[in-house]
Amino acid sequence: MFIFIGAIVVIGGVLGGFMLEGGKAIALYQPLEVMIIGGAALGSLLIATPLSVIKAIIGQIKGVFGAGLGKKDYLQLLVMMYEVFNVARRDGLVGLENHIEHPKESEIFKRYPKFLANHHAVDFFCDTMRVIISGSVQPHDLQDLMEEDIETLHAEELRPSQALSSVADSLPGLGIVAAVLGVVLTMAAINGPPEEIGHKVAAALVGTFLGILGCYGFVGPLAACLTHRTNDTKQYLGCMKHALLSFHKGVAGVIAVEFARRTLYAEVRPGFTELEKACNESKKR
Repeated sequence: MFIFIGAIVVIGGVLGGFMLEGGKAIALYQPLEVMIIGGAALGSLLIATPLSVIKAIIGQIKGVFGAGLGKKDYLQLLVMMYEVFNVARRDGLVGLENHIEHPKESEIFKRYPKFLANHHAVDFFCDTMRVIISGSVQPHDLQDLMEEDIETLHAEELRPSQALSSVADSLPGLGIVAAVLGVVLTMAAINGPPEEIGHKVAAALVGTFLGILGCYGFVGPLAACLTHRTNDTKQYLGCMKHALLSFHKGVAGVIAVEFARRTLYAEVRPGFTELEKACNESKKR
């Protein structure tokens, strides 16, 4: 929603200011300039970016139009881990094997579809629980293992936003390319009527304008938005890391999720009483 609102504000501010100064919006309608800049930007992206990252860019851009991680999602994550830890306390680590080996069939995980839909989170949680169940790793080694896993996933998830940032950085230069081509056409028609020359100069300048606007008004902010979403995913995994590490150290489930809760930003952190109430309600299921 805010992406659409932001785009409207950018277009409205730039176009509205231009028209209030006496400009005509039709003068900015230069589809061939858009073709030159857009085609060159897309081509440079294809040259510089592996196919897997291009697919990830498409996937992440689709994702930003949906709701991000909120307090409710983190509350559900904490309660889900509390349930898992309670099963381990009641039935032993062996009682978790079916849940961990077949997460999509787990009655616990099925109650938390947002978690189950995040394959990175599911893999991270289940793989770490497999290591804990094996009983052959010390807490400090488990911490190193999880941190390395999170950093690797984070670096991988950052690649799409970094690729888009590179495209954004190139747009002003590509706008100049379009402007230079416009100047070439202007020079070729230098003996023509003043109206024709003026139109070609205006079209060339629009190319520069579109390149700069595309960089700072759209592509650059979109890359920043993807980065924020990726950082949110890192915090989501980090929340699980602290709970899993505390659980492995032998801390009670309710305390383990409290360790995890304290790592969250204030805007998404459930209150202590709120978490306690949700955990108590989960016992009735």
